[in-house]
Amino acid sequence: MAGVNNCIKYSMFIFNFLFWLCGILILAMAIWLRVSKAEQEFVHEDSGMHPYIAVNILIAVGATIMILGFLGCCGAMKESRCMLLVFFIGLLLILLLQVAAGIVGVTYRSEYEHILNETLHNNVDLLSGTDEKAKSFQKALINFQKEFKCCGLIDGASDWGSNFQQNSESCECSDMSDSSCILYEGKHVYKQACVVFIKDLIKKHLVVIIGIAFGMAFIEILGLIFSMVLFCQIGNK
Repeated sequence: MAGVNNCIKYSMFIFNFLFWLCGILILAMAIWLRVSKAEQEFVHEDSGMHPYIAVNILIAVGATIMILGFLGCCGAMKESRCMLLVFFIGLLLILLLQVAAGIVGVTYRSEYEHILNETLHNNVDLLSGTDEKAKSFQKALINFQKEFKCCGLIDGASDWGSNFQQNSESCECSDMSDSSCILYEGKHVYKQACVVFIKDLIKKHLVVIIGIAFGMAFIEILGLIFSMVLFCQIGNK
């Protein structure tokens, strides 16, 4: 009977070691996206939309890939058909879930955008509020305004209502001659509302997630081929 091809065996080991490193990278990237506070205060869970569903899934995928990479390495070096079969099945399930998630994402994209727009418009009322939830939201937007040089959430400075004067500092322009500034209640403030920048940030996060998913899909297909070839060779040994 034919023996196990050492080239395939060690290629499988190297591949799975890199696969394990990819799992660590995905997990680290997903955790970074999860703890990033740039826009998390602007979309609340009680709005009917959780902004971190995709990131939470990515965390689970990263952790699973780390485990599968370990199984693949051990299965290749120990020539264990059981480990290789578990690796193959697990990898195939992840690939199928990615495809299903991609289809769902494309199908309901317009609905997600509608929910995001509705949520941001509903949160405008928090800028003129005085309770603890409103103050927390206002603090987040103040920091956001300073960083991205914008003012208000949807319609500009008027979103702040009666709270504008006490929170106007983060809206004020440093250059009075700047064309992006307007005069509002005696203050030179940024004309651009922050909604554009918030949406851009969310889209950038989604682009990162989609890019990782496509890259991993290619790697997973290679892993399926390597593991099945080695599985068959061990069976014929």
